[in-house]
Amino acid sequence: MSTYPELKLFIGGEWRKTPEDIPVLNPATEEELGRLPHARISDLEDALTAAEDGFRIWRRTSPRDRADIILRAAAIMRARQEEIAQAITAEHGKPLPQARLEVIRGAEFFEWDAGEAMRTYGRVIPAAPGSKISVHHQPIGVVAAFSPWNFPMSQPARKIAGALASGCSIILKAAEETPAGAIHIVRAFEEAGLPAGVLNLVFGTPSEISEFLIPQPAVRLVALTGSTTVGRHLTALAAQSDTRVLMELGGHAPVIVCEDTDVQRAAISSAVRKMRNAGQVCTSPTRFFVHESIFDEFAESFTERAAATVVGNGVEAGVEMGPLANDRRVPVLTGLVEDAVAQGAEVRTGGARLGNAGYFFQPTVLVDVPNSARIMQEEPFGPVAVLNPVKDLDAAIAQANSVPYGLAGYGFTNRADYIDRMIDEVEVGNLSINTLEASLPETPFGGVKSSGYGREGGSEGLDNYLTVKNVWHTAAIS
Repeated sequence: MSTYPELKLFIGGEWRKTPEDIPVLNPATEEELGRLPHARISDLEDALTAAEDGFRIWRRTSPRDRADIILRAAAIMRARQEEIAQAITAEHGKPLPQARLEVIRGAEFFEWDAGEAMRTYGRVIPAAPGSKISVHHQPIGVVAAFSPWNFPMSQPARKIAGALASGCSIILKAAEETPAGAIHIVRAFEEAGLPAGVLNLVFGTPSEISEFLIPQPAVRLVALTGSTTVGRHLTALAAQSDTRVLMELGGHAPVIVCEDTDVQRAAISSAVRKMRNAGQVCTSPTRFFVHESIFDEFAESFTERAAATVVGNGVEAGVEMGPLANDRRVPVLTGLVEDAVAQGAEVRTGGARLGNAGYFFQPTVLVDVPNSARIMQEEPFGPVAVLNPVKDLDAAIAQANSVPYGLAGYGFTNRADYIDRMIDEVEVGNLSINTLEASLPETPFGGVKSSGYGREGGSEGLDNYLTVKNVWHTAAIS
């Protein structure tokens, strides 16, 4: 029996269908999973009205009561881990063990932000006798949020958790390719007792939804996880109405591998992490700059492990990498590999589509890729790694910083002076050394340069959803 949910919009506390819908496909089999309704302008108008009504209720709900509802919803999600994971694997293709972990990660975002709801502290500023000056943090208002397809549950969770913990209402447009994760989140909050209108879920034509919602006076924050191109477009729309933005945009993560590291362990762990989620991760390690004295050993071990990756349908036991999430990604990756080869790169393994059914792509390793190749500047967002030798740390840092992106970066070294230099000089919002983990719910996550604005997670995560009000009160009119 299928565990895939019925696909509907959720507006003002009610589920609804619309006359227009599109198919949601299983990327491993290309079979239809369900029909996803598309919001009309009238649906968006209803969602906006509902969100305004929900905000009036939710902003006056105590932080303790908000936290209790969020924690109840998170507990429901944890209890339904297997059902949600099965749906994520069906629509996205990732291996079931990875989908299960994503459900837990999503629940952890809610649990962390529920705690932060109790800690949106203000402060009292010393003043002259007869005066009191205080600083207050208040919810910003209605949030219009847009989440991507690569993590169907944990990406919507980040947006929803921050908004609800802060006292905001939210209209979420989740990804049309992978709607089930967001639907399961909404189901959990519905059962947890969230007031109607506080959380609304729509799907449809992305440009139509953004162009309707963002200029609305009631919308006071636009939150996006997506490409830099889309982020710039939405930021420009928001600027026309002076609306704040929270943008987690594209990356092209560098990995600096120094000569003093454990080469085998660094290579194998890097190859495994590169193929996680089929490389469809904004923090995926992609551009490897390896000291020339260990390059051959690193490249051999990395390639061997990458080539051994078990690729298949995510529901099958032992599968390490599923298909790409949609058919658009196959020609994009093929084109990037062909361009690199035409400019002198060597394909050590992979480089092409795998099989004839589903959107599978071979785990791919390119070496000696010139800077003129497109893949050195364009994020592949797929299971393709670039391995290049460098003569020293100076060269590695220069290469790491040579792209306009700065989301995540990684380093492998045991030297304190190398670590200090990476911390000071590598231009990223998230730097990991001797680990390929990029973020946790309790750590701030976001980028620099063209990788976005603002942070999600950590004690900084709710700042985007709050306004700061300064209050100066005197005992008598001065």
